[in-house]
Amino acid sequence: MTVEELEKKVKRLSMRSTDAKMNLHDLSEELPTDWEKIPEVAQETYEVFRELAAARRDLKAAKQAEAGA
Repeated sequence: MTVEELEKKVKRLSMRSTDAKMNLHDLSEELPTDWEKIPEVAQETYEVFRELAAARRDLKAAKQAEAGA
């Protein structure tokens, strides 16, 4: 992937991570209602943040490679 593509990916994942964080926050405020959803919402939040961290690492490496080239 190019640096530009990675930047777009990071931006998209960043927006998704904000949504996931808010979903988890909203769920926590509604407790004990819908407590059964905790594992599902937490897993979704974990996955998007994991993807975001990986994309940020890839972007950083791509920028370093581009600067060194």
